[in-house]
Amino acid sequence: MASGNRVGDGPPPDVRLGLKENLGQFSLLVLVNAFVGGMVGLERTVVPLVGSEEFGLVLRTAIFSFIVTFGVVKAFSNLFAGGLADRFGRKRVLVAGWIIGVPVPFMIMLAPSWGWVVAANVLLGMNQGLAWSTTVIMKIDLVGPRGRGLAVGLNEFAGYLAVGATAWLTGYLASVYGLRPEPFYLGAAYALLGLLISVFLVRDTREHVRLEMEEHPKEPGSLTFREVFKKTSYGDRNLLACSQAGLVNNLNDGMSWGVFPLFFASFGLGVGKIGVLKAVYPAVWGALQVFTGPLSDRWGRKGLIVAGMWTQAAGIFVTVATRSFGWWTLGSVLLGLGTAMVYPSLIAAVSDNAHPSWRARSLSVYRFWRDLGYAAGALSAGIIADTLGISWAIGSVGALTFVSGAVVALLLKESRGR
Repeated sequence: MASGNRVGDGPPPDVRLGLKENLGQFSLLVLVNAFVGGMVGLERTVVPLVGSEEFGLVLRTAIFSFIVTFGVVKAFSNLFAGGLADRFGRKRVLVAGWIIGVPVPFMIMLAPSWGWVVAANVLLGMNQGLAWSTTVIMKIDLVGPRGRGLAVGLNEFAGYLAVGATAWLTGYLASVYGLRPEPFYLGAAYALLGLLISVFLVRDTREHVRLEMEEHPKEPGSLTFREVFKKTSYGDRNLLACSQAGLVNNLNDGMSWGVFPLFFASFGLGVGKIGVLKAVYPAVWGALQVFTGPLSDRWGRKGLIVAGMWTQAAGIFVTVATRSFGWWTLGSVLLGLGTAMVYPSLIAAVSDNAHPSWRARSLSVYRFWRDLGYAAGALSAGIIADTLGISWAIGSVGALTFVSGAVVALLLKESRGR
């Protein structure tokens, strides 16, 4: 009797690893992640201004409460996304993320109080944690070990280019029609399209994982979730370096999300130009990941991560030290460039250092720490801004970002899709 294709013996013979071999499904997942990113872009320009101008919030910690809520919920959703994907399948988790995300734009556009906006961000955090995590995992499943940097780069390219485009579009719509409801019509379209494509066109990728595991050295025993959490958080020096850098990366992103619109507005910049500045950073970040992802496959992860963290710090310092639109644009470009170097390289480095049998869970733990950075950045920046001023909040985060890059330089060993 022929062997190798019975249930439990291995993946079907038509399952292959590689970008070209899975181009159709990979492309669908890129499109889906663009819609996931667009959901976050809805909030980058308009929501902080809704808090200050429509609901009269004065304390920065109160205005940034929606980012804190988003970050905490997304972090814990990430933590469980990998385990859920391993247990129930990638596609089911992706669809669940979209079902949860559908109400978000409607809640914000119709919110009678700030509490509704915060509640919407609970759902948005769950949507992002489940949907974005799963699209990353599925792309890595499809391409195999030699194309991880490219896979992650294309995934984050689509997501963050959509963040930037939506931040600009919502700023433009707000300048023409007002802060609500028109800017949030985009979100309704993103959520419905993302859900429909995920339900009817996307296929699961667990068989690709089985194929890779057949080609990968077996790991003695199976790790529990507690063991994976420990290993990714602090038990492995390489994964520790990645986890702390991911947290600080999103800490500075959470700070810029909440603080920068108010910082620019305090110097008289209108919502239209604020939208441009808020679009430049994620647009540069997204577009350049098409190049930085593959570069990490060729050059290695470590150098790009360290240089990227220090470039982010330079962008933050340029922003806080200057007072003109041109210099703020340069700061946004530097912040985007640095993040493009860091983001795909960190995810690829975690994938390099995690066995396929627990890689999805390790990525979930990494994304847990990374996205706690949203909450940490918004909360710490709000407290510092309320006590010492906005400039101190921005500068302190820039300094922390530089230190995080130095930690990576000391701890992380080089890897290239091993």
